[in-house]
Amino acid sequence: MKKIIIRTDASVEIGSGHVMRCLTIADNLKVRGCNVRFWMEPLAGNLINLVAQQGYKNISKAEGADLYIVDHYGLDIEWEKSIRQHTKKLMVIDDLARVHDCDLLLDQNVVPNFESRYDGLVPNHCVKLLGPKYLIMREEFLMARNQMSQRHNIKRLLVFMGGTDPTNETMKILTALENYSFAQIDIVVGNGNVHKGEIKEICNKRNYQYHCQISYMAQLMQQADFCIGAGGGTMWERCYVGLPSSSTIVAANQLITTTYAAQLGAVINLGWHEDVTVEKYRNLLKGIGDMNVKKLESISLQLTAAPQPNAWLSQIMELLA
Repeated sequence: MKKIIIRTDASVEIGSGHVMRCLTIADNLKVRGCNVRFWMEPLAGNLINLVAQQGYKNISKAEGADLYIVDHYGLDIEWEKSIRQHTKKLMVIDDLARVHDCDLLLDQNVVPNFESRYDGLVPNHCVKLLGPKYLIMREEFLMARNQMSQRHNIKRLLVFMGGTDPTNETMKILTALENYSFAQIDIVVGNGNVHKGEIKEICNKRNYQYHCQISYMAQLMQQADFCIGAGGGTMWERCYVGLPSSSTIVAANQLITTTYAAQLGAVINLGWHEDVTVEKYRNLLKGIGDMNVKKLESISLQLTAAPQPNAWLSQIMELLA
């Protein structure tokens, strides 16, 4: 049985996206007989308990393994070199086009010249998995893409600004929604959202559907007609299931991908979070009725068209062989 250690973290500042996509990878590897462990620090807003509930042990220091998978902006090439003594192979998941010492590199983002983005930044022997063909998608999203319903107008609104929402966009949106109504409004937060209690109270008063740390996000996306969301991994999930959406850039690493996706016409880019006011969200809500949702849906699906779902899996198994 091959032993794999996934080094990643979640926190109020980092968010939950790294851990969530690593869980998708872990689940696929466990099904194929691998012994997968996580290495996460007990930061404020961590997801250690959630990962444990999914059946994965968390370690607190380096252990020997057949493969390390690293998904962490705070760990660089020096850390990668230092961990080599503990592993036969090293895989890195990145979004930022940094220098790495690894055997397998995965960057799922659609950015200008993504095919050549890592030229000269990784060893010559490194296998590079780049672009939307290698999107990391949970099984629920693969099913949702195959079961999409037709959207004709916007009756059901979904709001999800990431697991922790560090810039408190959800509260801005709730303020903007005071003057608008939809057949149904779903508000999603993660356990790491420090404002979740206040958000839940507002949802209860207004008869919005409140969801916290859920495992059925793809179902909500499938049922929604439009989503107000953040950039990052959840933006690609929305595109993958053809959900028209806006994206607010809540972290620097989302800037290039969100800007480019908007240039291609796949999402509406509201801009950097400090510039996205309650009034800007109101203007978005005001314009939703005239929006060409079919065009957004079509471009999003084209952008994330993948000939093979989770095409990265076979490459990881080949690395372990």
